[in-house]
Amino acid sequence: MDGDLVEAVLARLEVGQPSLELDGLRAVYAAWCERVPFDNSLKLIHVAEERPGPLPGSTAEDFLGSWLELGTGGTCWAGNAALHDFLAALGFEVERAIATMLRRPGIVGPNHGSVIVSLDGDRWIADASILSGEPIRIGGDGGPAMPHFAWVGERPAVMWRMLSAPDGFPCRIDRIGATADEFDALHQATAQWSPFNFRLSVRRMRDGETVGAEGAERFTISRDDELDASPLEGDERTRFLVETMGIAEPVARRVPPDREIPARP
Repeated sequence: MDGDLVEAVLARLEVGQPSLELDGLRAVYAAWCERVPFDNSLKLIHVAEERPGPLPGSTAEDFLGSWLELGTGGTCWAGNAALHDFLAALGFEVERAIATMLRRPGIVGPNHGSVIVSLDGDRWIADASILSGEPIRIGGDGGPAMPHFAWVGERPAVMWRMLSAPDGFPCRIDRIGATADEFDALHQATAQWSPFNFRLSVRRMRDGETVGAEGAERFTISRDDELDASPLEGDERTRFLVETMGIAEPVARRVPPDREIPARP
C-alpha cells in the first residue's frame, strides 16, 4: 500500500504510527471502529444502478480512498480486506479469515470475511464489520476470557448482536490464512445476491456506543449492552447517514429506497 495513503489514513484516524504490540493494535482498531463505518451505501447504489465493473471497495486503495473522500465504508469482504492490508502496511502480522455468520440453523458458509492479527503467540480478531471496539483474543489456552468470544464446536467465534437479531448469534471463524484472490472472488460473488444488496445496513462506534441502522430503523447499543431502536424514514435517513455515520451528503441522497430481500437463488 502506498505510504502516502497509509499516512493519510493514520491522520484521519487521529493516531500516530503505532507500536507493533497489543497497545498499538488496540489504538488503531479502536480508531477504525469509531471512524470507518460498516455500510452498504455504495454497494446499494452500484447494484441499483446496475453499474459495470467490480464492486465498490474491491481494493484497499479504492475502499480507503472512498472513505477519505466520502466517509463511506463497505461490507465485510471489502472492509476486512482493506483493514488487513492497512494493518499489514503498518507492520503487523496479519491474516485474512474465512467465516460464517450463523444467524439461524442450517446456514452453509462461508458468508463473511474477517481479520486475524498475531502478537506474541496469541491471535486476535479485529473485524471491520463487527466493530467490537477492542480486538478479541482467540482463547482456550488458559488465558483470560474475552468478552464476545465463544467456541462453536472446535472453531473460534465472535458473539455479536444486530437489530434484526437482538439476542445475538455467533460468527464462526472457519479458516485462517485465506488469499487476497479468495477474498475478492467471494466479494464479487455477492453482486448476484446478498442481503446487503437490497436494504440499508450501517453501523459504527461513537463514544463507546454502537450506532447504526437496518432498513427503516435506527438503533443504539449502549455501553451497558442495552439496545434501543426508533423509526428512520424519509429525509431523516439522509440526515442520519450524513450527521451520524459521516457519509457525504451527495452519496447519502443517492442511496436507493429499501427493497424486499428475495430468497437466495
